[in-house]
Amino acid sequence: MSSLKIVGGRLADTNAETTILVRNGRIVALGDAAGKEPADHDFDATGCLLTPGFVDLCCNLREPGNGQKGNIASESLAAAHGGFTTLCASPDTSPVNDSGAVTNLILDVAAKRSSVRVLPVGAITRGLEGDLLSDMAGLAGAGCIALGNGARPVKNARVLRRCMAYARTFGLTVMFSPENQALAADGYAHDGLVASRLGLLGIPEVAETAAIMEMLLLAEETGVRLHLGQLSCARSVEMLADARKRGIAVTADVAMHQLMFTEEALSGFDSRYHVRPPLRSEKDRQALLGGVRDGVIDAITSQHQPHDSAAKQAPLAATEPGLSTIESTLSMGLLLVERGELDMASLIRALTSGPAGVIGRTAELREGTVADLCVFDPDATWVPGDSSLSSVGRHVPLPGKTLPGVVRLTLCDGRQAWPQSDL
Repeated sequence: MSSLKIVGGRLADTNAETTILVRNGRIVALGDAAGKEPADHDFDATGCLLTPGFVDLCCNLREPGNGQKGNIASESLAAAHGGFTTLCASPDTSPVNDSGAVTNLILDVAAKRSSVRVLPVGAITRGLEGDLLSDMAGLAGAGCIALGNGARPVKNARVLRRCMAYARTFGLTVMFSPENQALAADGYAHDGLVASRLGLLGIPEVAETAAIMEMLLLAEETGVRLHLGQLSCARSVEMLADARKRGIAVTADVAMHQLMFTEEALSGFDSRYHVRPPLRSEKDRQALLGGVRDGVIDAITSQHQPHDSAAKQAPLAATEPGLSTIESTLSMGLLLVERGELDMASLIRALTSGPAGVIGRTAELREGTVADLCVFDPDATWVPGDSSLSSVGRHVPLPGKTLPGVVRLTLCDGRQAWPQSDL
């Protein structure tokens, strides 16, 4: 497709109707100027909102791997269905992305099979074992945009300090999901009323906040750019705000399911809601929403973790944590907007410019920029199910529920990523 004109849509940030002309992968005109230019194809976006393509800072693509839980082709198509055009791929692959060879493999496969842009996050320790440092310079040279340890902890503060100091030397951003392993122990639910009532092993809030305090102090000493992924506690938001006031270079994100659900989701022993970090209290959920509204939390992520059905069919404690969320992240955000818990501007910012800024990129609709954009109808509805999902993972947060927000068009680098059919 050499040129495309999108007409009748409204900009999500201003609600102003506009026309966008895309030619050779870039936005070449907006508004009246775009309307006067010819195009090979027209797309009627009447009733739809226009936004930059969504950016996901934490997505598990399951490749390299055995393919049982998904692959780059299936999960990137699911991402396009959800309006995402840029995915930061978790290093938790098989083999782990702790070498330039694995990074190159991911990029090569993505170039051939991915519907959207894939940006690998490299493993900061070998094998994600949290002990020996990886070849950070080699990973960065191969194309990793940041380094992290996936959902796994670093062995101790001494190793963490070395990781940060080494990454700072090369100007690299480090991404960590904060959890003190000793305090989390064998827990798999929030250490609160529901866990006590059901006899579940809990993970206390201090397992997260203790890890955050340690990371903030080490980041302050080393000067590294620190990103805290998937916050779950009210106290974590307070600590983040205080750290920024002290001038620490720290950003953070929250998974969309943490904004939607609480520990009560586990009341029926539903293994679908076995996630890490665990769903916490209503007080925590409200504080996380406040962090997004205030901009203290930079980004909302999908924390997409597709699993095969067997991984979620064992007793709760034996199941694997994670939800298949990337196709319903926008819809859950729109539900929060409908409830008055989040405004549209904050939602779109946390899905676009917020996460883009964390990785040193931009996400905006203006003349001359790469044509990464999403066109969605906020009033249209859909129902997650086998016939409507592209991800291998079927353990979606709201199965069988009618959800608002249907993505009509996703463009990545000006290429049609969704729908698969021709315009």
